[in-house]
Amino acid sequence: MRLSLFTDYSLRVLMYAALKNGAFSLSQVAGAYNISRHHLVKVVNYLAKLGYLETRRGRGGGIVLGMRPEDIRIGMVVRRTENTPFIIECFDKQHNTCAISGACRLKDILGQAVSAFYDTLDSHTLRDLVAGSGTERLNHILLPQS
Repeated sequence: MRLSLFTDYSLRVLMYAALKNGAFSLSQVAGAYNISRHHLVKVVNYLAKLGYLETRRGRGGGIVLGMRPEDIRIGMVVRRTENTPFIIECFDKQHNTCAISGACRLKDILGQAVSAFYDTLDSHTLRDLVAGSGTERLNHILLPQS
């Protein structure tokens, strides 16, 4: 299974926000990851719409985490940021034209795999991604001036 760049960037922005633990600018996170600011505008706006981030304009503004890191389940973020939930055609009842649909076991096996994938992601929170033994290194890489 391959995640979209949108999901990848969404997870990275959330990790940055959790590490920063305070307001930051779009330019700061773009610079930390060496990602185009333009690409991150849509990501940040969408994450704010979902409540994961809060954005504030004007003096003293910026972007902050909108929820506690321990309340953000990675599986839910991935589900909400991926725009192609069907990994093969037969999962999509409306557009399925597969000739062997109903006789093939592949759908069941892939369904189990997808379920296991999300079960694993659901067992982790944003806090898990930024806490523990790698925190100091992440801070050094992403927030070197702090």
